[in-house]
Amino acid sequence: MAEKIIHGTGRRKTAVARVYVKKGKGKIVINDRSLENYFPYAIQQVTVKSPLVVLDAEGKFDINVTIVGGGYNAQAEAIRHGISRAFDVLDATNRPPLKANGFLTRDSRMVERKKYGQKKARKRFQFSKR
Repeated sequence: MAEKIIHGTGRRKTAVARVYVKKGKGKIVINDRSLENYFPYAIQQVTVKSPLVVLDAEGKFDINVTIVGGGYNAQAEAIRHGISRAFDVLDATNRPPLKANGFLTRDSRMVERKKYGQKKARKRFQFSKR
């Protein structure tokens, strides 16, 4: 029988992460690079690993991630969201601790689009009465 692979999709701003979780030794691969290589800053590594720490699952699962769009911080949060969703599908008992930490909530804040007739999204050209 083949390994059971659980899929989860995480999003943040314009970053979209497809996360695949399976039983293993705790290896995290992001776009064919190791976690430490892809995210050189410790704070981003902690963000990615936080669902595993909450569920006490570090070193028990291999995680493979494909991510596109966004900056590094948005990508890290998208991966965290995807991992959390995958663990929610894996076992229903994982849901309460993940939800309590806010990992299952999609942060929907995005950059507002620029409108025509304006300098930026909300900034207008200077008004002159005369």
